[in-house]
Amino acid sequence: MSRVGTLTEKVRTNRSMTDSRSSLIRTGLIAVLGGAVLASCANDAPQDTWQPAGEYAQDIHDLQWPIFLVAGIVGVIVFAAVLYAVIRYRDRGQPIPEQTHGNALIEYAFIAIPAVILAVIAVPTVAMVIELNDTSDPDCVVNVTGQQWWWEYDYPVDADGNICGFAPTASDPLPIVTSGQMVIPIDAKVVIRGTSRDVIHSFWIPKLNGKRDMVPGRLHTWNFKADQPGIYAGQCAEFCGLSHANMRMEIVALNDADFQAWIDNQLSPYEPPEPDTLAAEGEVTFIAQCSGCHQVNGLRDANGDLVIAQPDQLVWSGAAPNLSYLMTRNTFAGATWDLLTDRCRDFVWEADPDVFGDRYLTGVTEECLNEVDLKEWLRNAPAKKPMYADPEELDATDGLVRGMPNLALSEDQINQLVAYLLERK
Repeated sequence: MSRVGTLTEKVRTNRSMTDSRSSLIRTGLIAVLGGAVLASCANDAPQDTWQPAGEYAQDIHDLQWPIFLVAGIVGVIVFAAVLYAVIRYRDRGQPIPEQTHGNALIEYAFIAIPAVILAVIAVPTVAMVIELNDTSDPDCVVNVTGQQWWWEYDYPVDADGNICGFAPTASDPLPIVTSGQMVIPIDAKVVIRGTSRDVIHSFWIPKLNGKRDMVPGRLHTWNFKADQPGIYAGQCAEFCGLSHANMRMEIVALNDADFQAWIDNQLSPYEPPEPDTLAAEGEVTFIAQCSGCHQVNGLRDANGDLVIAQPDQLVWSGAAPNLSYLMTRNTFAGATWDLLTDRCRDFVWEADPDVFGDRYLTGVTEECLNEVDLKEWLRNAPAKKPMYADPEELDATDGLVRGMPNLALSEDQINQLVAYLLERK
């Protein structure tokens, strides 16, 4: 091949490569723009930080908008400059352009401009961080404990005998202990005091505030406030092991009257099932199979003695969810599955604020119970929510179980337990 032919072939090759690069760039830009358009359509996501529903989330929202705007402008300028350079100076066999290395004006400008932008952003950001961490003068305090893989909520009784500023009708109230769903009054500054029993977890309800890590052996405080009644979803935002994706949580906000009703119900005395019923058989099964780990307040055995759970002797973490009023919640197993069927769930979740409280406080009825998931859980919990990466891990936990084990229950026992748990509200 002649020298001219060789050069011609090289030019064709360079043009082909340039065309390929241009095609890739165009495809990438189309993908980015398409993704942005599709993302903007998802305006009903339950964990959307762009839809604040409380004072603290609103403050974050008001701060992040201008920052994202500035970042977007900078991003457009940078991409436009890169795109211009790629097209304008693509290789056509021309000499290498003049180099600007050592141009003090350009280099200092590219240092000063980002520094000024970051300084402007830093001032309101630092002020916002300080404001978000101000936990003084709370209206409500809730102790939150994370573990693999669920959240426990403990409502302490203050010196005046009140819970979250509300006076229970019970003469000698005990702390309310629940899981999965944390119930709070609206328009109240709620301070959580959080920690962990095992590894680092992160508590995050996007519509009410940012995330806060919960570290073993340390106490972390964080604020929440909800503007109106409703359910606000979240999840653990720190990788915490095998079932991290199954560790969710919800905050339920109620108006004052409904929150008072919720407190009084949580402190109501235990009512045993009617004799000679499936639920009564379920009570016996619960005492035999479940009461070692799970507490039901007021439950008594055949001898009339109180049944007190001792999860510290059976469970590696030393704790298990309190099931006293399970059917007042919408979820179970770390808020991973709904206790309500899809139709009934929508009836509660999509309720207008003025009727939400009545619908939520109704609890889970027999017609609305999601028996499929609940029975699957009772049938084989580890198969539904993985507990062990290695089945031999029991050897490393001194024989104590991690999470709920497979109890090998019969179908009759499962039906009995479902009937009994259905009355826990």
